[in-house]
Amino acid sequence: MVAFPDNGMVHVSSPHSVAETVTRLEAAICSRGIHIHAIVDHSGDAAATGLEMRPTKLVIFGAAKGGTPLMLAAPPVAIDLPLKALVWENVDGRCWVSYNSPEYLKKRHGFPDELLKNIAVVKVLAEEAVL
Repeated sequence: MVAFPDNGMVHVSSPHSVAETVTRLEAAICSRGIHIHAIVDHSGDAAATGLEMRPTKLVIFGAAKGGTPLMLAAPPVAIDLPLKALVWENVDGRCWVSYNSPEYLKKRHGFPDELLKNIAVVKVLAEEAVL
């Protein structure tokens, strides 16, 4: 069992490589009509500067229909939107999908309970990516 700090993040183990997990995550996001804003290839950027880093990619995604009501209710939540999922490989070669839990974001920004559903999809997407 890998221990992670209790900091509002959820970490889901993937049986796939980082590249395959990102592909699966992209498919899950797109199948729901959610927009992928960017994929940041941290390890690729590191390699371009001559540095070594285990595979690490950040997928940034969201939908204005879900995010806008959150930002209207609690404007500082915009610092955490669009949603993000980090797909990374640890020192043991194991792939993980990490994301901020919706409950953590609610606690951090204090938006109304009824808006939690607007970002709850992140859990479903992460779980689908690691199937």
